[in-house]
Amino acid sequence: MPKFEKRTIIKVSPQTAYDWHARPGAFLRLSPPWERMKLIQADQGLHAGAETIFAVRKAGQWVRWVARHSHCEPGRSFTDEQAEGPFAKWKHVHEFSDAEYGHVALHDTVDWKLPGGPLAMVAHGFARKQLQRMFAFRHRRTQNDLLRHAAYADRPRLRIAISGVTGLVGRNLEAFLTTGGHTVVRIVRRRPRPGDCLWDPANGTIDASALEGLDGVVHLAGAPVSEPWTPEHKRAILESRVKGTRLLAETLARLSKRPEVFVSGSAIGWYGNRYDEVLTEGSLPGEDFLASVAKQWEAQTAPAADTGIRVVHLRTGIVLTPKGGALAKMLPPFRAGAGGPIGGGDQWVSWISLDDLIGAIHFSLYEASVTGPVNGTSPNPVRQRELARILGRVLCRPALVPLPAFALRRTMGEMGEALVLTGQRVLPYRLEARGFSHLDPDLETTLRHQLT
Repeated sequence: MPKFEKRTIIKVSPQTAYDWHARPGAFLRLSPPWERMKLIQADQGLHAGAETIFAVRKAGQWVRWVARHSHCEPGRSFTDEQAEGPFAKWKHVHEFSDAEYGHVALHDTVDWKLPGGPLAMVAHGFARKQLQRMFAFRHRRTQNDLLRHAAYADRPRLRIAISGVTGLVGRNLEAFLTTGGHTVVRIVRRRPRPGDCLWDPANGTIDASALEGLDGVVHLAGAPVSEPWTPEHKRAILESRVKGTRLLAETLARLSKRPEVFVSGSAIGWYGNRYDEVLTEGSLPGEDFLASVAKQWEAQTAPAADTGIRVVHLRTGIVLTPKGGALAKMLPPFRAGAGGPIGGGDQWVSWISLDDLIGAIHFSLYEASVTGPVNGTSPNPVRQRELARILGRVLCRPALVPLPAFALRRTMGEMGEALVLTGQRVLPYRLEARGFSHLDPDLETTLRHQLT
């Protein structure tokens, strides 16, 4: 069988790296963002006989994959083999061996064989390139997550509640925290699991008992802003944020054992359209619809702050991930060679990678000096035309087809004007001043990590 190997030295111990892989959430954190995958049966641990069942999208069809652990040496290695799936054979050995200075050598070895007999040799080179791509992503994300957790290795593990936990950011934040040994309480509106907190912000109800004794709360819930802005949806955008934040803040304020910190989502829309002005957390607010929403949104945390809970308003920029949001919408036309600058391309795009946003939340949970408004953006915003040029280069496609402003207004209306044709040049001043390190500060490197 062909063999693939990937080895990386990470500045944590072998046991720490092994434990990260053994905890719930590792499957999601290790799943490449360009792959369409869905988990059918959650991982059951790393012991021999345990299975992880998922599906991958191949050639327009969902293909079921059963990975069964055939060997496990706790703290040192584990092996999974394909019991059912797209390969003729697949055996993956994960090893965690000692390197210099007490660090770990993460070593993945895959013995694999494609179906189809001699004809499979035609696809052999393509399959190897896909393995190289996948494991480059996996090792980089594993290393980054482990280093983020290592920064607080001497601090207690936390018990954190998350609203919006079924959304893109919430799912990945939950997986990041659980692989780091933290406990997550999911705040959900339907189908609660044991240990979840059930709430209904529209009707003002919440299971307050599930929030007693937490270390922190991260509030990410809110109606999406990227859907058509009918009068009804604009009302939902505002009310979902105002009602949900107020309900959480008032509930936390009444608890007998209140959390230390409340990280409440916000957005750089708070600043409005500011053209070339450099914006920090001390800048004045804007006056448009999104600015009005953000101001009312942040004001609802007052009951929690009044009781001494440290409140962080995380003003998030455009989160770049092929799994959703702006980048996911840009990819189809760019891959077809029809991408380019939008509305002239002069507007600033204040972006952040998904992993750096999760890192900023993690940092805010631990760092007592982080309070009030905090910009969740890269230190390197770009103009929209530069984003288009770099994305085209990463995808090896031209980026020369402009989308005129009038066409965008005609198809997207007020939403397109607010989300695409206007911009803010926002810098993460407070995060960096307090020692936060962006692991994805460069746009091209970030896009290549997620797309190639």
